Amino acid sequence: MQSAAIIVAAGRGTRAGGNQPKQWQPLAGRRVIDWTVAAFQATPEISRIVVVLHPDDLDRYDPPAGVEVTTGGAERADSVRLGLEYLSETGFSYDSYVAIHDVARSCTKPAYVSYVLYELSRGPQRAVAPALPVTDALWIGRDGEVAGTRDRTGLFRAQTPQAFVFGDILEAHRAHDAPAADDVEVARAAGLSVRIIDGDENNLKITHPGDFARAEKILDYQMDIRLGNGYDVHRFGDGDHVVLCGVSIPHTRGLQGHSDADVGMHALTDAIYGALAQGDIGRHFPPSDPQWKGAESHIFLRHSVDLAREKGFEISNVDVTLICERPKIGPHAQAMQEALSRIMGVEPSRISVKATTSERLGFTGREEGIAAQATATLVKS
Repeated sequence: MQSAAIIVAAGRGTRAGGNQPKQWQPLAGRRVIDWTVAAFQATPEISRIVVVLHPDDLDRYDPPAGVEVTTGGAERADSVRLGLEYLSETGFSYDSYVAIHDVARSCTKPAYVSYVLYELSRGPQRAVAPALPVTDALWIGRDGEVAGTRDRTGLFRAQTPQAFVFGDILEAHRAHDAPAADDVEVARAAGLSVRIIDGDENNLKITHPGDFARAEKILDYQMDIRLGNGYDVHRFGDGDHVVLCGVSIPHTRGLQGHSDADVGMHALTDAIYGALAQGDIGRHFPPSDPQWKGAESHIFLRHSVDLAREKGFEISNVDVTLICERPKIGPHAQAMQEALSRIMGVEPSRISVKATTSERLGFTGREEGIAAQATATLVKS
C-alpha cells in the first residue's frame, strides 16, 4: 500500500524558548526539522513526504531530494488540511495511507513509523493513533494550589504519527471548520473510529526549553545495528593444502580461485560488506583486475573492517560456518579464530568459527569443494 507523510512544521513554538521557532533550533548536531524528516526518509513504506511550512519560513528550508514543501495556515488543523489538499491536487490516491506527524517529535524512529502503518493495514478501523496511558495522579490546580483530583482511568497521552486512509481524513478536514488539538479530534468529529495503538515513551514532543536536552539524550542513545550475511564456494583442484580463515591446513587437494581461495574469509568479508550495503568483494576487488590474482584474502577482510569503522560502526560479533567433509576443521578452529581476531582487530570471544558436513550430499558431500556462510553484526552507537 502506498503511504505518504505530512510533517506539520508551520507553528511558531514560543513555549520552547529561543529566538526562532523550535523546528529551526539546533538539536544534537542538526536542526529539529532535519531529524524528523530523516526518520520518514528512512521508512521504507513512505513514498512521499510533504513538509508544511509557515510562509515566512520557506527560505529557511532547502528540502532533501524527494521531499515536497507546501505552506500552512493559521492553526494546526489548517496546516494539515492544506497538506492533505496538496497531496490530493498532486494525484495521491484516496485509498492510500497518510501518516500525519508533528515536526517537534524529532525522536521518532523509522521502525516506529513502519509499526504505525502496519497497524493501520491490519484494520478493521481506517484510522490508528499511538498513545500512552496516563499513570500519574491528576490534579486540578487553581492559583498555584491543588484544588481537586481527577480520575485517570481511561486517559491517554496522544502521540503522532497518526495514520489514516487518505480519502477519509481529507474529507474529515474539509468538513471541520474549527480548531482541533490533533487529527484524531477531526476524524472523530466526522464519525471515524480511531483505534489506539501502543505509544513510545521516547517519542518525545519538544515543547519546553528543557525538552531539547531530553531529546538530545534520546537521539544520542539510538543505536544503528546492521546484520549481514555472506556465502562463498570454491572447488578443489591440484594442491597440497587449503587456506581457511587465515590458517593453512595440509590436505590432499587445494582450493581454486582468483585469489588464495580462502572460502571462509571470503564469506565473512561479504557479510560485512552486506551489513554496510556495500555489495561484495567483487565490487571492491574485481576479479578482472590482474593485481588481485593470488592475493591473500586478509587484504579483502581488512578492507571491509576498515570501511565499517570509517562509517562509524564496530564489529559486534561474527559467525563463520565451513561446510565440508574434509579436512577436519575442529582441530584448527581456535587457530582460525585467533587469525581472524588479528586481522579484524576484534576480540576472539566475538568470533565464532565452526564446521559441519552435508552428510555426503551435494558437491560438498562428494568432496568437490568447500562452502562457507557467515554472519556479521555491526553496531553504531
